[in-house]
Amino acid sequence: MKSFIIDKYIKFGKRFLFIFVCMLYLTSCNIDDTLNTSPMDRISDDALWKDKALIETFITNTYRIIPNGFRYSFYNLSIISDELNARQNAWAWAAIAGNMTPDDLGQVDFWTSNDTPTNTNRNYWKTINQVNIFLQKIEEVPNNVDAATKNRMVGEMKAIRAFSYFNLISLFGGVPLITKPFALDDDFMVPRNSYKEVMDFVLSELEESIGLLPLEYDSKNKGRATKGAAMAIKARALLYRASPLNNPENDIQKWRDAANAAKAIIDLNKYSLFPDYRTLFLEENIYNSEAIWQRPYNQLITKEAAYIELSSYPNGYNGFGQIHPIQNLVDDYETIRGLLPENDPQYDPQNPYVDRDPRFYASILHDGMFWKGREVETFLPGGKDSNEGPVSGWNATQTGYYPRKFCNERIDNPSGNNMSQTPYTWFRYAEVLLNYAEASYFLGDEVTAREYVNMVRKRPSVNMPEITESGEALFNRIVNERRIELVFEQHRWFDIRRLKIAPQVMNEDFTRMKITKKPDGTKTYEILLWKEVNFKEPRDYLLPIPQSEIEKNSLLEQNPGY
Repeated sequence: MKSFIIDKYIKFGKRFLFIFVCMLYLTSCNIDDTLNTSPMDRISDDALWKDKALIETFITNTYRIIPNGFRYSFYNLSIISDELNARQNAWAWAAIAGNMTPDDLGQVDFWTSNDTPTNTNRNYWKTINQVNIFLQKIEEVPNNVDAATKNRMVGEMKAIRAFSYFNLISLFGGVPLITKPFALDDDFMVPRNSYKEVMDFVLSELEESIGLLPLEYDSKNKGRATKGAAMAIKARALLYRASPLNNPENDIQKWRDAANAAKAIIDLNKYSLFPDYRTLFLEENIYNSEAIWQRPYNQLITKEAAYIELSSYPNGYNGFGQIHPIQNLVDDYETIRGLLPENDPQYDPQNPYVDRDPRFYASILHDGMFWKGREVETFLPGGKDSNEGPVSGWNATQTGYYPRKFCNERIDNPSGNNMSQTPYTWFRYAEVLLNYAEASYFLGDEVTAREYVNMVRKRPSVNMPEITESGEALFNRIVNERRIELVFEQHRWFDIRRLKIAPQVMNEDFTRMKITKKPDGTKTYEILLWKEVNFKEPRDYLLPIPQSEIEKNSLLEQNPGY
């Protein structure tokens, strides 16, 4: 019986009718003329690969289907790490309790797809298949693409494929390494390649891409993978490769490689920290100085269901309030004195939201925060944004908080027809600085590690005290800086695993904040248990391969423990 991967290759290799949904709504690509060339349901395979504009459209559609942390996912990986709770997500609660099964990966099933609206844009094999088709056809079919353009196209597509394979091995471990479309007479049973084999392939592809891609594009082509984007994928991949999970022997050369890759981006002198952390991610600042690779959205043309505001806004602001930061995350935001609340003698647990890291206010909505014309009210009884609120109490937070990061507050009464165009940021410069700091730490260069962490902390809108620690305390500061700076950006799930701190982090029960408003108007704050969590070592370092795929392909071995 054919495996899902191969089955999809055959189906997609024969059907090119999907072009009509290409990135018309990606403002970075000028493809209006392409879409008006001829009826999209009559374009043949042969005609597609002979036409430069249609080839560009094929590439643009490949960008569209790369999985990201927004579309339909409600920050998928964040809700099975110590960042967010998602209401009515039994699969996520099972995952944090240590009970994820190969039969139900929920919204982190990046392997299979049923081609339903809610399952779109989560399958890396679709993206890989698109690239494999492109690389074969661009060589086989005579076309009117000049050499320079062809090189750029190949560079883009190889970077996308490398990024997809890197994410797959970071989630599942070794996966089948498939680099060409399958023919009907091919052997459909394929085993998993090792982590090393796939990683070596990823790095090789990225080296080629770096040599082929430009450093920047004109305004009509923003959003395409650049040389800097390929370098950023490489830097992250090498950091993960060097980390304890994948480098148990602590090969120092791997840390040198990671440090050198991050430093190469820094030495481009092209990127810089954007001054305002709060608006860094919003559509009005798309392609800013910090953005290395972003995925734009244009909801005005085609609704892509990012639904940032609708998913995140409190119920009292007519949002669905589907995701809620947990208290554990709030506790890890320092006070403005550079101390965790538990270590700051000036911190008052009955006035917990005073004098916190500015990134806390930029990322999380809390009770009493003045926002969009009034104070947020998650208190009980009767808070407008609590489960006793006058507007859909069912949509209320279950932890006492709502996310603010990525939300564009110009949106009132969010809906499927009223949402922002917040781009999804795959890579930004702050991560590169933190990657370099971490690699420097593991190389024993603590001076450099502190210097680059402090660069991030000194962003004008943040301006937190410099860190001065050494040894294990410095490591903990680096880890926490990534937690805070990169919150909700799909890093935390990977970070706690690759650094092998998940057994500690994910065995500390998740908590929530209960706020009670007394008749005299004063409030009391009480931290309560929210969910019991259980990290099963070593099983939970990787996701399980979906059982349906194991049953289809007997050569696929399941990850241990599932």
